[in-house]
Amino acid sequence: MTLVQLKYVITVAGAASMSEAARELFISQPSLSSSIKELEEEIGTELFNRTNRGISLTPEGKEFIGYARQVVEQYELIESKYIEKTAQKKKFSVSMQHYSFAVKAFVELVKQFGMDKYEFAVRECRTYEVIEDVKDFRSEIGIIYINDFNRKVLQKLFKDNELEFVPILDCSIYVYLWKGHPLAGEKLINIEELSEYPCLAFDQGNYNSFYFAEEVLSTYDYKQIIRANDRATMLNLMVGLNGYTLCSGIICEPLNGTDYCAVKLDSDEIMTIGYLKRKNVALSKLGTKYVEELEKYQDMALS
Repeated sequence: MTLVQLKYVITVAGAASMSEAARELFISQPSLSSSIKELEEEIGTELFNRTNRGISLTPEGKEFIGYARQVVEQYELIESKYIEKTAQKKKFSVSMQHYSFAVKAFVELVKQFGMDKYEFAVRECRTYEVIEDVKDFRSEIGIIYINDFNRKVLQKLFKDNELEFVPILDCSIYVYLWKGHPLAGEKLINIEELSEYPCLAFDQGNYNSFYFAEEVLSTYDYKQIIRANDRATMLNLMVGLNGYTLCSGIICEPLNGTDYCAVKLDSDEIMTIGYLKRKNVALSKLGTKYVEELEKYQDMALS
């Protein structure tokens, strides 16, 4: 196994076809195919599915590519520091379920460190993608919640992927809605009062299991439900249709504005928001500071 082969695998994984990857690498397609085949034979694992319609990573290939990226990135850092003598920006990436306070913590981190020496990335994505991103080294940290309902399923998934979940906030359940909603002035809302209004839930794509839902009470038989895939759309539906979603109750007005509020749901349910990291891998300086920013919201976690 060579570094060149790892670079080839990464390029092929990001291309639509073997010929496209070969053009990008400035080598012939037969040479590229032969190199990839030799690597697969050496490690005894098929990395790509090959069909008339193109190529795609196998499940084993997806796992391999995560390690390959880490090796190549580390080599490039060493090469930059000791051979090319160029200033290489340090990278920090975080993936998260849709939490505005986690985005705000990210904003504060960027302000503290600046972008002259650091390259930042943030991904608001589906639950399974958060887990995959941390597993495949695409992100150092993943922000996610667990509760009594999904705990066993998600913790098994964490264990199988050599991930560790670290709790940060324990939160009661709140109804998140716009201030013009008929129930916005209530001090406590029960689930039956919400039946005449659409529940808004984040679409989980191919992993639309109850266990991957970002909203608690995912098995409740809602009279009306609308699925969306981004936070801005959720806010528009709250105003346009008097929709609501269930959340932690932590309001981040600097990002979402002052037109929304959170009202306590009449429920004993608790959700624990925390972060995922690779097991036995220490957080970087930026990762540690980001967690410190998240921990500042502990006093705002409404109970």
